[in-house]
Amino acid sequence: MCEQPEQNILQDKTFKIIHIMKNLKTMAAALCVATLVSGCATNQGTYSAGGAGAGAVLGGIVGNIIGKNTKGTAIGAAIGAAVGAGTGAIIGRHMDKVKEQTQAQVDNAKVETVKDANGLSCVKVTFDSGILFATNSSDLNASAKHDLTKFAGVLRQNSDCDVAIQGYTDASGNDNINIPLSERRAKSVSNYLRSQGVSSAQIRTVEGLGSSNPIENKRVSQANRRVEVYMYASKEMINKANNGNL
Repeated sequence: MCEQPEQNILQDKTFKIIHIMKNLKTMAAALCVATLVSGCATNQGTYSAGGAGAGAVLGGIVGNIIGKNTKGTAIGAAIGAAVGAGTGAIIGRHMDKVKEQTQAQVDNAKVETVKDANGLSCVKVTFDSGILFATNSSDLNASAKHDLTKFAGVLRQNSDCDVAIQGYTDASGNDNINIPLSERRAKSVSNYLRSQGVSSAQIRTVEGLGSSNPIENKRVSQANRRVEVYMYASKEMINKANNGNL
């Protein structure tokens, strides 16, 4: 029997290795699905297993296993089902109204339309005062509290919008300092909004992202010391849009 050429043997081994790795990834992804679907504890700020929160966790885990997704935090929870173009358009028009309302009622705010984890329109609010903090501080200044009081009114009027709050620092410290500080900044905003009557259930996520995603490329930057607030479609809003009731 003739031996296979060395190149063919190498190609065959490479193919087998790739095939094994794909199978391992698939098995790992399936294990994640089984673990999540079998029942996870429901924490504040997440939906129960099988709901939007489970979809977000599943999307993150499976995305990292299969696709090595290393992008920044997505806004909102993946709902685990396709959202039709009609539903997306309805939510888009609704979010346009939310954006206009925010611009009309909240002073010193930059209001933008961006996309959430489901590709739906959501509203990003950054205050001109930046919800700014002094260096190494998580205390809200008087201007920020004034703006947040008005913003809390918008959130109460749009209870079908879920809220994500992200805290940031500048790059003047290391991650061991910046990430905890950014978390405290996000919590300061969350706590103040709740003190103004915003439901804790509406505020889905509160997180600190340190010096990532800077507004300006400076080591010391007042603008980068900020908190961004996102208003995005809740599961309730998506269901309303699907049923034509939004």
